[in-house]
Amino acid sequence: MDIWKLFVIALMPNLKVLLITVLGTFLAINRLDILTETARKNMNTMVYFVFSPALACSSLAKTITLRSMITLWFMPLSILLTIIIGTALGWLLVKIARVPRHLRGLVLGCCAVGNLGNLPLIIVPAICKERSNPFGDVDICYKNGLAYASLSLALASILVWSYAFNIVRIYSTQEISNVVEVDQFTVNPTSTTETDPENHSKCSTQTLVTTEDRYHTKNCVNQLEIEIVVPNGQEKKEKLMQCPQTLAIWSNLKLLFPPTLIGAIVGLIIGIVPQFRKLLVGESAPLLVIQDSLIMIGDACLPAMTMLVGANLLEGLKGQGAQLPLIVGIIIVRNIVLPAIGVGIVKGAVHFGLIHHDPLYEFVLLLQFALPPAVAISTSTQLFGNGRGECSIIMLATYSCAAVSLTLWCTFFIWLVL
Repeated sequence: MDIWKLFVIALMPNLKVLLITVLGTFLAINRLDILTETARKNMNTMVYFVFSPALACSSLAKTITLRSMITLWFMPLSILLTIIIGTALGWLLVKIARVPRHLRGLVLGCCAVGNLGNLPLIIVPAICKERSNPFGDVDICYKNGLAYASLSLALASILVWSYAFNIVRIYSTQEISNVVEVDQFTVNPTSTTETDPENHSKCSTQTLVTTEDRYHTKNCVNQLEIEIVVPNGQEKKEKLMQCPQTLAIWSNLKLLFPPTLIGAIVGLIIGIVPQFRKLLVGESAPLLVIQDSLIMIGDACLPAMTMLVGANLLEGLKGQGAQLPLIVGIIIVRNIVLPAIGVGIVKGAVHFGLIHHDPLYEFVLLLQFALPPAVAISTSTQLFGNGRGECSIIMLATYSCAAVSLTLWCTFFIWLVL
């Protein structure tokens, strides 16, 4: 197959992503005002809690079995290598570009984690659907390609929401805590009437809304710990002290197990355990309606996330914030360095017999190294409200470059594996 045909095949899926992204940008302009900031936040919440978990669960339950998990064992290792190498390159970029502390999580996340969920699910099946696709029979190619892309989505769900999400969260919360500390030193001292024990009733009913009230509220808690007793005179201090610890543990568990990760785990269990698979998957499954409902909900994830990228890019067009060396550095890492390293890793694995010779599988492995930053990073900055302008510019630059670079890399990868 000549290079021009390969280029056209690789171009079509990327054009679909680009068109949906442009639609999101168009809906967010002030004249239409459909994807407003409030609408984007609400859609982000829906994607995070509903669409993405449903997509991960339904895709894995339908396409992944125990046999395919054993066959595709190299993919988790390959994705882990992309994250490790990307993180190392990102940290190098942080040091060279002298990135401000509150943006380091954003830079590390963008360099470490690519769009392993959305783009493979769009690109791989779309290439297989082409009548002149280079990977053989359309139906077999589509089925296998969907399985590979679904496993990539599951692994992305685990790693993006457990790793990149928490990196952005950690640096965002550090920045917020630094601001709070500065505020505490700049506010007026608390008056003696506010800290007087006689004002307990006033203190106990006040809402914690500002940094000035922190000492005030702490004083209230101390009073409650001392004064609340059970009828027999024993203090409840120990029970009161256990409540914050329990809440902290529960909060940490929620951060370690985000909704998409839970959906991916449930989907893997359904796909791997034959009894659950017979109940939920297949035309004769008694509970097929549950699987079909999850598929319908999950189908909204890809267009919603892609439109959100376009809507958030509008902030980048307004020209807020990020440094040019920082943007260029992320583009070089994601669009040039990582794909080149990926070629060496995948071809080395084939040479040493670590993976079976399957052109489509090799193409998916190579593709994972050439993807732009994960959309979930934009979602994370939207949720935490830190670095949104900078993230918008980075996404605008990387996805604009990816429209060209990803097409060229896909063309080269297809030529390489055939």
